[in-house]
Amino acid sequence: MADWTVAAYLLLFAGVAFALVFGSLLLGRLLRPHQPSAAKLEPYECGEPAVGTTDIQFDLRFYVVALVFIIFEVELAFFFPWADVFGKLAQGHAVPVPVAVRHAAESRADHSPLPKPLPGANDALPAGSANQAEVAQSNQENEGISRLFALAALADIAVFFGVLLVGFAYVWSKGDLEWVKAMPRPVDAGPPTPAGAVAAVASATGRR
Repeated sequence: MADWTVAAYLLLFAGVAFALVFGSLLLGRLLRPHQPSAAKLEPYECGEPAVGTTDIQFDLRFYVVALVFIIFEVELAFFFPWADVFGKLAQGHAVPVPVAVRHAAESRADHSPLPKPLPGANDALPAGSANQAEVAQSNQENEGISRLFALAALADIAVFFGVLLVGFAYVWSKGDLEWVKAMPRPVDAGPPTPAGAVAAVASATGRR
């Protein structure tokens, strides 16, 4: 692909993005009714009324949910490059030998010193059989290396994801993901009942 083609595609995508964003804003400004009021001119904060100052203590539940979201969002960022590498390694056995590897094998075969052929050897071996054998051997070696790296990548991501699941299970078992967390009610003995008071006096009298 030529350089000017890449530049043309970039300009096309930039122009379409610019037209969609600013075109939507302009269209909304032209079509929507303009009826300002005191309530509409107030700052919008997720539907919550803006009452009081900003020097307040936020509920800790917001921080817990935000941290869990950030952890799993970062996990997705790590999954994308791993998935790309693992997919290429897992399909390595089905991918033919790259052109560069094939050319390198052919060039090594052409420049390597070969022993003098025996009489009648050229008639028994077809042309290019040495190159084909070397390419086939290189292909088998690539398959084995791809399988080893694929298993290593799978174990790596299993350990990474397992650590996150252990932390998630711990937070879940503690009940920190529940928005309305049930707190244990303190045991209150309360005032003694008349029957309980009589029994206590009787037991005390009997001991005397």
